[in-house]
Amino acid sequence: MPTPRRAPAKPADKAAGAVPAGSSVPAAPNSAAAPVDAPVAAVVPPPPLPADDAELFGMGLDALAQRWARSMQNAPIGAEAMRGADRRAQSMGVMSIRLMEHAGCAVAAATMALAQETGRWGKGPILILCGPGNNGGDGFVAARHLARHGARVVAVLVASEGRPAGRDALRNWDRLEGEEHVERIHTAVARDVAILGQGVEKAAVVVDALLGTGGEGPLREPIRSAVEVIAKARRAAIPIVAVDTPTAVDLTSGDLSDPVVQAHLTVTFHRPKIGLLARRGAAVAGRVLVAPIGIPQEADRG
Repeated sequence: MPTPRRAPAKPADKAAGAVPAGSSVPAAPNSAAAPVDAPVAAVVPPPPLPADDAELFGMGLDALAQRWARSMQNAPIGAEAMRGADRRAQSMGVMSIRLMEHAGCAVAAATMALAQETGRWGKGPILILCGPGNNGGDGFVAARHLARHGARVVAVLVASEGRPAGRDALRNWDRLEGEEHVERIHTAVARDVAILGQGVEKAAVVVDALLGTGGEGPLREPIRSAVEVIAKARRAAIPIVAVDTPTAVDLTSGDLSDPVVQAHLTVTFHRPKIGLLARRGAAVAGRVLVAPIGIPQEADRG
């Protein structure tokens, strides 16, 4: 895969007043209908969050869906509500860098599961196309976890600037420097992306981490060209994983821009998204998994 530019170098209790043995007392009204020791329903604890889940990378997609069943069954929300929940979680003391770590780890586990189930694991590098914001940051985290589980990874920053814009994304981009089995590339303009795309059929899986809940309006370069590279990969039968949402899908309405990423698998976070349940959004999202990332339920109450 040509590389246009390299970036620089988670015994029974006794009741009070019990009657002595051999004594008798009248039965209380309806006492026959009331069990002496009523069973107590077991409280099932939630599963570990992705970065803290030691079993996550041994699971297939069905097992991941079962693991994250509570999140999968939550009421759906739109993009603005999700951004609000994220902000309120941070105001409650949840660190944004931990939210990103759980999200990226979930993406990595799902990508590995998809690659294995499609026979693509180890067949080539996993190409992760990352925008400059938090969606890209999730992609950088996924790159690190995939590499540490044996994958070769090409992590691409698709942005005019040579460094990610967000603090957490920047930190995770820098963490990839010197990471074994990870190649970092920066594509600043459409031509760079097009050169990269010439070898996209060699990828085992392509991950779309370009734009998340903050993506609105027509796509601009070099993001637009990256979406076209993902379309080329899909035509070559390469599995596509979308982070939070396929790029160019409105998570509130389900409206699509053109071009739009058409994914085989979408890993979204905290709650299902209204836009991915709408007809048009669902048509390009593929299978959808909803991973918990540590946002408290209280943060949903705006």
